[in-house]
Amino acid sequence: MTLLHTPPHALPADWYGAAPAPIGVDQAFNGYVAATVVHTLDRLGVWDRLTAEPRLDIPGFVRSAGPAVRERVVREVLRAAAVCGWLRLEDGGDTAVLTDAGRETIRMRGYFTWAVGGYSDVFSGAARLATGEATFGDNLLRDEAMVALGSGQNDRPFMSTTLDEVLGDIDFHTLADLGSGISARVSRVVGDRPGTRGLGLDISGPATELGHRTIAEAGLEDRVRAIRADVLDVCHREAHRDAIAEVDTVMSFFLLHDLLADPDTRPHLFTRLREAFPAARTFVLADTMLRPEAEGSATLPVFSLGYELAHALMGVPLHTKETYEELFAAAGLHPVRTVPFGTPHSWLYVLEAR
Repeated sequence: MTLLHTPPHALPADWYGAAPAPIGVDQAFNGYVAATVVHTLDRLGVWDRLTAEPRLDIPGFVRSAGPAVRERVVREVLRAAAVCGWLRLEDGGDTAVLTDAGRETIRMRGYFTWAVGGYSDVFSGAARLATGEATFGDNLLRDEAMVALGSGQNDRPFMSTTLDEVLGDIDFHTLADLGSGISARVSRVVGDRPGTRGLGLDISGPATELGHRTIAEAGLEDRVRAIRADVLDVCHREAHRDAIAEVDTVMSFFLLHDLLADPDTRPHLFTRLREAFPAARTFVLADTMLRPEAEGSATLPVFSLGYELAHALMGVPLHTKETYEELFAAAGLHPVRTVPFGTPHSWLYVLEAR
């Protein structure tokens, strides 16, 4: 089998990370608590309020949040955020002021939605998985909606500019997004391209329900559809054939490792994908891949460790960049562009079907 040649790239600095390894106990413990604070403030809507206006009137915020909201708890979480340096508390503690570090945290909050909101039960249940007391997918689950929301939050600051630039060179009419989550990405792309249509396919019921809301809020109900579907069913059976018959461009982001999990279907996955979308000539595919030489690294990037551990706990194997390229080549998918894609050790491929 011929391995595709990918032009060499200088890896982005954040792919190496700045967190020192070994991680000190104080960093590990405080990091765990701080991660829960980031996620709590996101779910409370505090980060959104501070994005719109970098000074938050705390008593006013509590009143507007509803009669059941406990002001004491809100204030303690904000105090913890101030200890972390993301806020300053002024006016006797009644005003929270966003700092530069807080702005960066807001930009990165999707990672915390993914980890704390989506995978906290999986991580905390690792011992039960190891002893056989729990089985992932049976009595230990991830929160699919939070995983999808975290992905959507990360799309805007890290990936949308790169994706828009890539898609700007592609002439498409009907676009399918596989593993679309809450359909935020496909809605944004179609919304920016008059005359186009989009499909968002995701296996998660809660994510698909959020997708319907996303599409409605964007005013795109006549042009974008969110469909609950297992992409493997689409590839290997006749599911949703009418809906996808006119798709000329397929994109998928951070789903491929799940589709490649079964070693029996792995060698033929991309061939089946081409067959499932017979009108598609362009595939825009991206995934997070195994870090080369991860063990023994002196620094750690954000996300990579959590991504690798979460999938190991779920029993989903991850693959190197070279493996992906071998599979693309076997399916007759030829790369016209390969670029680093936001999240550490993630690559975006523009492939032509020949």
